[in-house]
Amino acid sequence: MIIMRNDNQRKWKKQSSNSEIWKRIHTGVGKRLQRLRLRNMPLRYQLMLLFLLFGIVPSLGLGLLVNWTVERIIERQVEDHTMQLIGKVNEALDTKMENLQNMTYLIGFNPDIGQFWQGRTLADGHAGHENTVTPENQGERTQNSADLPNQAASSVQAQDKLYGMKQFLQGFTTLYPEIAGILIVNENGDYISNEMYARSTRSLTEEDWYKQAAQHAGIFTVLGQPSHRNVTTHVQYKDSEIVSVVRSVTDSETGRVLGAIMIDLKLRAVSQAARDVTLGKTGYLMVTDAEGRSVYMPDMPLIERIPPEWFGTSDSGMFTREAGGRELLFMFRASEFTGWRTVGVFPARESTLEVRQIQFYVVSFVFIVCLFGLTASLRLSRSIAQPIFRLMSYMRTAETGDLTVRQWSDRGDEIGMLGRSFNRMLEQIRRLMSLSELRERQKRDAELRSLQEHIKPHFLYNTLDTIHWMARKNGADDVSDMVGALSRLFRLGLSKGDDFIPLRSEIEHISSYTQIQQTRYRDRLRWELNVPEELGELFVLKLMLQPVVENAIYHGIKARRGPGTIGVEARIEGDKLLLTVRDDGAGMTVERLRELRGLLEAPLEAMEGQQKSSGASANGRSYGMLNVQARIRLCFGEEYGIVLDSEEGTGTCVTIIHPLLRDMTQLKNSHEKGADQDDKIQGHRHLDNGESDGQGHTGSDDDDVKILHKKSLSGANRR
Repeated sequence: MIIMRNDNQRKWKKQSSNSEIWKRIHTGVGKRLQRLRLRNMPLRYQLMLLFLLFGIVPSLGLGLLVNWTVERIIERQVEDHTMQLIGKVNEALDTKMENLQNMTYLIGFNPDIGQFWQGRTLADGHAGHENTVTPENQGERTQNSADLPNQAASSVQAQDKLYGMKQFLQGFTTLYPEIAGILIVNENGDYISNEMYARSTRSLTEEDWYKQAAQHAGIFTVLGQPSHRNVTTHVQYKDSEIVSVVRSVTDSETGRVLGAIMIDLKLRAVSQAARDVTLGKTGYLMVTDAEGRSVYMPDMPLIERIPPEWFGTSDSGMFTREAGGRELLFMFRASEFTGWRTVGVFPARESTLEVRQIQFYVVSFVFIVCLFGLTASLRLSRSIAQPIFRLMSYMRTAETGDLTVRQWSDRGDEIGMLGRSFNRMLEQIRRLMSLSELRERQKRDAELRSLQEHIKPHFLYNTLDTIHWMARKNGADDVSDMVGALSRLFRLGLSKGDDFIPLRSEIEHISSYTQIQQTRYRDRLRWELNVPEELGELFVLKLMLQPVVENAIYHGIKARRGPGTIGVEARIEGDKLLLTVRDDGAGMTVERLRELRGLLEAPLEAMEGQQKSSGASANGRSYGMLNVQARIRLCFGEEYGIVLDSEEGTGTCVTIIHPLLRDMTQLKNSHEKGADQDDKIQGHRHLDNGESDGQGHTGSDDDDVKILHKKSLSGANRR
């Protein structure tokens, strides 16, 4: 048991060690991959990669595109040129064959030969009789037909007619030296020829070439190179040295085959058209028949025989096959007249010699571009990254607390602007640090004074509550009501330090205020309230309505003759709460209305201007309304605030646009939006020379907002 436990411990330790090793390897690889990411590379390497990417990669792409395009163009040109040569050879061969066809027509239409077709003339011989013409008895006369009278056989006229027919045939061979011989055979087996004769006594009508001619009655047929036929010539041409063509002659009335005309064409007539054509260094043209048998082939061909299935069913085309250990390119076109195919054969590699030369030029160009791009990227990346690295070193020095370091550069580009902005930022930080220290001292002094004065509002509230109950005890109900309203006014104004209160509390606060004012003005002031109960739980910024109602009393109702009415109503439009204070007082002129609207567009600047002109008392005109406008925009943004309408002699209508806040979550979001707006409004105050670098606004501006809120609370009852 002890041994097994030790073995298990060893296995467990080994597995733990292996897992630890794999974990370290994975961590190391992950760190290296993290470094290879573009955003984790130094700026110099990033710039180099970008320059190479936008400089060298397009060059490579252009080189590849040019190479591909040129290769396609050259291949197309080679194909077109080869096809043109093949077409020329086919035309030459077709011309020769057409001439032979015309010869067969001329021979067939000769009147003397027409009698030969009917067996009425002498002949050189009859294959199948003992008197067949041979080189030894060629000069002897023979009788071609048993039907011919003996008188005609011995007549000189018959001999002359035979001689004339042979001279007629001899004229064609003299005019066209390419013709090896002409042979005419009638249906009885009689034949006439100037150069050709039968090898044996077997009838020539039993030959394959005669049967093939009879099968294609009246049609010119190219037989190709002969093989094992019972016909030869005096020159003793080999079968591979001649090409035979044949056409049968038919009776125009009955369509019966009367005989056949066979012409042997010397192979040199075919080779002359194809042998002088070279394709590349070792390529050549060859001619094959429809079955793929060679009609003409050079002495040292690259391939002995081309299988007919390679050509398929197309009359022209191109294909590549491997033969003899080499890849060969074949281009062919078939003749519609003869059915022969002229084939161009050459190694596939020879067709790309020009392409390789152009590829060399392209590769050389791309190499030079890459070398130049690499050098340029090194210099450009260094010229851009080096000032940034220097600025980074200055920033690290500033991070240690040394704010005296400066970036000195006379560059006029963005890097120079960044260095000058860095210098201004250091100056701004030093100034803000001094200002922050001053404000911290002021804040501590203010907190101390606040603690000392904190007891005064509560003491005043308790004293008013005591006076209220004493007046009620002594029967002074009017004094008791007024003191109670004043007590509620103070209590709602304090609101336990909250900046946002329910709308019902705000309405209660303004009701207490109007109760006090009605005690003063009595019948001259009437009060109307139109606020639905379901809106009472909505949260609003406190002390919004009191300054507006105060303006309506002192500048509207008080300025007119006779009693006046002030109405307060609330309603919802979309996602906004609209609070309207309307009076039928004296109103204001168009100039005064325009002036107030201009002040409401920039309430903070207007309040600061009034403070500078009248001191810290903040007794400027419309200060209470500007205070409300500034607090709303600081909390909620530019889309909220006061909309002012007035007409002289008719009255004034003030509409407060407030966000719809149903719970504290919405209240928090709206307050954050207002804080962003506060940053936008206040941020420009701490920038030197009016420059907005985006770095001058710090957390110390929150103190300005707090001071502004304290002033708003202290000046809420002033206009």
